[in-house]
Amino acid sequence: MNYWNPTYYLLFIFALFTGCTDGNSNVEKPNILWIVSEDNSPYIGAYGDSQATTPNLDRLAERGVVYENAFATTPVCAPSRFTLITGMYGNKMGTENMRSKYPIPDFINFFPKYLRQAGYYTTNNAKKDYNTLDQPSAWDESSHEASYKNRKPGQPFFHVKNIGTTHEGQLHDKIDTLIHDPDKIPIPPYHPKTERIKKDWTHYYDQITKMDAQVGDILDKLKASGEAKNTIIFYYSDHGGVLPRSKRFMFDSGLHIPLIAYFPRKYKHLAPEKKRTDRLVSFVDFPAAVLSLAGIKPPEYMDGKAFLGEYEQEPRQYVHAYRGRMDERIDLVRAVRDKQFLYVRNFMPHRIYGQHLKYLWKAPSMQSWEEEYKQGNLNDVQQRFFETKQPEELYKISSDPYNVNNLADDPAYSDVLHRMRKVNLDWMLQIKDMGVIPEGRINTIRDDSSLYAAVREQDIPIDMIIKTANKATRAQAQDLDGLVKKLDHPNTSVRFWAATAFSVVDTIPKQYGEVLLNHRNDSSAAVQIVIAEALYKYGNKSVALEILERALEVSKIFVRLRALNTVEALNVPSLSHSLQDKLRLMMKKNDTGSSPKKYIYRSAKSLMKMSNDTLN
Repeated sequence: MNYWNPTYYLLFIFALFTGCTDGNSNVEKPNILWIVSEDNSPYIGAYGDSQATTPNLDRLAERGVVYENAFATTPVCAPSRFTLITGMYGNKMGTENMRSKYPIPDFINFFPKYLRQAGYYTTNNAKKDYNTLDQPSAWDESSHEASYKNRKPGQPFFHVKNIGTTHEGQLHDKIDTLIHDPDKIPIPPYHPKTERIKKDWTHYYDQITKMDAQVGDILDKLKASGEAKNTIIFYYSDHGGVLPRSKRFMFDSGLHIPLIAYFPRKYKHLAPEKKRTDRLVSFVDFPAAVLSLAGIKPPEYMDGKAFLGEYEQEPRQYVHAYRGRMDERIDLVRAVRDKQFLYVRNFMPHRIYGQHLKYLWKAPSMQSWEEEYKQGNLNDVQQRFFETKQPEELYKISSDPYNVNNLADDPAYSDVLHRMRKVNLDWMLQIKDMGVIPEGRINTIRDDSSLYAAVREQDIPIDMIIKTANKATRAQAQDLDGLVKKLDHPNTSVRFWAATAFSVVDTIPKQYGEVLLNHRNDSSAAVQIVIAEALYKYGNKSVALEILERALEVSKIFVRLRALNTVEALNVPSLSHSLQDKLRLMMKKNDTGSSPKKYIYRSAKSLMKMSNDTLN
């Protein structure tokens, strides 16, 4: 911050002589308002979208600052909200998997607690969904009625207002009328232009318009309260857009978010100099930025960098993103983004992008896309969603905003690929990425502790696990000699990734078939499952299915879920009667509530349907 800015100097002198104080500082604290919409990319007029009808956000952008390179840390709500409330990477804490409730260390506080301690009135209206155990003491109020109006006279506030109008679930409702013209809404090249897809895209733009009106109402109420002149406003979305291949997926469509920051005249000295900035900003930076604007030094443990305020840090060169399990579908992906390129590292390249996920498939557009695929009506770009992934992806944003032209194998970009690859691996090693530990192992390792603490207390060889996962999932046949030795490693996660290599490689030398058979009774069910998948590929199908069926009897939910995912990925042409009986038993369980048991129900039902479709 430039403390010799004339405006800042005059405010300081004014505060000094008038005694304006909140008990912690001689400078009056700004109110801070977060307006958070759900599930939308920058489909906003201020971002150059000519079809968007967003007059309120456009006006806010005209008076504020538009961040052109703001990104979520993960392309789905709960893990993103974990980072937004803590300033920590979820894969560093073991909280990256969707709707998990793993604890975090006691020294990590939800950041509004620091604002409360500094005299702020903190309110949340009303979504939490923080993907870990709650910390209610962070808020003075958190409910659908929570408001900054109940604070003490003169008390600064931090208020979060969540808007669900653009949430994915809105696509599931019956659409009677449309505001926008379906023939004018741009359809990305990865989607076929079916009527249902065009209708969903148009409906989504309609919902953004409705969301914009709600933003206008929030701003009107702030003005009526007399606090607009005292309030710094952030508008952003909790991750990227909601149409298929955006939410949950590690492309710009899932990670790139709108971010508009408004500074009233009173606090213009805290604003960036530019009205539009290409500065890279990540969700992990948001808590540090808010604390910094309030004059509070962000705690050292936070992963983020304050991009505003008294403790502003140098701009970052890269933003990092991660994906783990999304509801009932297991995957592991990491990504690095700079201003020009997006690098994606797939640690399960033998899985297709579009694994069947119940909630995603509720959208008519998703159903239509799949139908077109089954009928053979898609081009190469459009059908890629239903195919296995490459271990690495590299996209040049300026010429490829939809991320459809993978440059990872292009010699002209080999230097960029190697740079981004190294940045990604170095980051994973630096933060001790917990995502490489199979979820079925987490509770065993942590017991009553956090995974973060347990890994350090037990001296888990996390660096070796990361490096093994990195090598195994880019493995060629010549790499298997080194990896096969790790099938006897004392650490379960190392063995898990070493075994995964035999499903990732295109061809497997025959001599490893006997080795895999000899390891089929590994002490870990998770390792048995990945060995079974490799054995199935080798042609030992009856042995493989016997192992997978046995894994369905394990008490650990996420071991059973992995087994179900694996059987479905293998496209087994006919399921045994005993396996079908197990699936029917699983399908008798409930599919409601937040319990992870519902993921077993969903996956079992999907597998049974796929088997019946194959027979028919």
